[in-house]
Amino acid sequence: MTERKPPGVPFESWVDKQIRDAQRRGEFDELPGAGRPLPAVLDTPYDELWWVKRKMAREGLAMLPPTLALRKEAEDALAAALAAPSERIVRKIITEVNVRIRDMMFKPPPGPPLGKKPYDVEEVVREWRERRAAAGPAGPDPQA
Repeated sequence: MTERKPPGVPFESWVDKQIRDAQRRGEFDELPGAGRPLPAVLDTPYDELWWVKRKMAREGLAMLPPTLALRKEAEDALAAALAAPSERIVRKIITEVNVRIRDMMFKPPPGPPLGKKPYDVEEVVREWRERRAAAGPAGPDPQA
């Protein structure tokens, strides 16, 4: 703990002396972030939930309304299905996401509209086959 500012000493001089003394003792050496620029949070307007948002970003969490989260999940599922190694896996991925889409379609929306309808499994399988054929021979097509 630092000592109290002596009477009659200008505040700025006293603070500068405290900083110089701490530097001499090495108290600023090896601090986290040393040598890197300050984060750009100083230029942003005040947000009373800044700490929640920063914690969620650090933890890799996102808080989307359920319909938007499902929309993202459906797009990711379609991409995963089109890159799947077998027709069986394509059908499994699309069938599973279709169940969640149908469930959401028949519930009152808890957020913005979903804007998605279930995928046509046969259409996705057809597109998967076309992409696979365009990529060239990759061995036998395991459907089981």
